[in-house]
Amino acid sequence: MGFPDQIARTIELTHPPAKVWAALTTAEGLASWFGDTAEIDLRPGGDVRMTWTEGAAAHMRVERVEEPTVFGYTWPIHGLPDDDPRRTYVEFTLEPHGDGTRLTVVESGFAQLPDDAHKVAFEGNVDGWKSELGELVEYLDAA
Repeated sequence: MGFPDQIARTIELTHPPAKVWAALTTAEGLASWFGDTAEIDLRPGGDVRMTWTEGAAAHMRVERVEEPTVFGYTWPIHGLPDDDPRRTYVEFTLEPHGDGTRLTVVESGFAQLPDDAHKVAFEGNVDGWKSELGELVEYLDAA
């Protein structure tokens, strides 16, 4: 049986690409909508570290930077042990859209997982992206 390999979401933002880019690719931006603290080395191969007040942490690796249109990273798969080497790839694509930005986020790599892990990771991240993109909109609107 085949499993969905990717989650894709597109949202229309009323903010220019430069503002959206900064929210996605700076420590200040990421810590304001995605985590509670963030560190980022914005270059292919660079590290991104995020922490949340409840004690969770994530370590990502920057894979693609094409300012101001594409930002991609790999990160641990939700529900797998911390030392599991498997990762998903997340890519943000920004396109000017009128006075704002069309933002598409695609997370891929779920098909590599067995049934039980796939269900936990895929469903968790479907809900997660809905929530996180809502927080991104709130952050941009308030900034």
